[in-house]
Amino acid sequence: MTGLPVLTAGLVHIYRAEHHDVAALAGVDLSVQAGEMLALLGPSGAGKSTLLTLFGGLLRPSAGRIRIGDHELSRMSEPDLDALRGREVGIVLQGASRNLIPHKTMRENVAFAQGSRRSRGDVVPVDEVLDLVRLGERADLPLSSLTPGELQRGALAVAVSTKPGLLLGDEPTSQLDHDARDQVLQTLADINATWGTTVIVVTHDPEVAARMPRTVTIRDGRVGAEGREGEEFAVVSADGSVPLPPHVLATLTPGTLVRLVESDAGWTLVRDELDDIDDIDGEVPDGSAL
Repeated sequence: MTGLPVLTAGLVHIYRAEHHDVAALAGVDLSVQAGEMLALLGPSGAGKSTLLTLFGGLLRPSAGRIRIGDHELSRMSEPDLDALRGREVGIVLQGASRNLIPHKTMRENVAFAQGSRRSRGDVVPVDEVLDLVRLGERADLPLSSLTPGELQRGALAVAVSTKPGLLLGDEPTSQLDHDARDQVLQTLADINATWGTTVIVVTHDPEVAARMPRTVTIRDGRVGAEGREGEEFAVVSADGSVPLPPHVLATLTPGTLVRLVESDAGWTLVRDELDDIDDIDGEVPDGSAL
């Protein structure tokens, strides 16, 4: 299995509440190439975990499309989605304990995750999986004797036990100290480099996101910005809208008039200000670049 590409178009998800509806996602257009490593960054409630859950087929979108490899998720039955998760998409839920059977060793957890495929001999040997996450020497110990970082790497081992083309991780470094966090991040990089697995993780930690080759910031249910090689870019949505970074929005009061000015260097966002707001005959000056 090689890495799987991910594509969304106009993705919308609405949570139905008793007295009102909440739009967790409001039109997400995103393309992830096969073999990429990507962090979904944003504050709590921005919609990033919902997006990850939709990628795993655990929720169905209210509108829009999701394609994982050759699979259009909205057209798949529940049994087909279950098979996709068992074969091609690995998911790490937030909190290592949610991914592991407590009374089994790490070796037994990985073997259990492989299920009937293991008896057919069409999965990666358990020892190879455990060596990849650097738990080979801890494979037969009780889970109670493992550190939080080791348990989290064990959760990764379970998620990639069938060598999936896509690995999804919801806050995989949450509540870990710096050393354990760095080991988990290195393990994600090793999985990506060794098997070519596409890796998408959710994080609220800018330090974690900075370790990923590409970041996508989710703001108010939309793609708000992208980071590549340490530089942040605004993203033009399919409808032509451009979510501005918070530090720019902080300088603009609601109703501010802005325009784009083209030059040889590209486009500049310019703010227009009236000389006298009470003078209806006042002229708009040339503007000042933000």
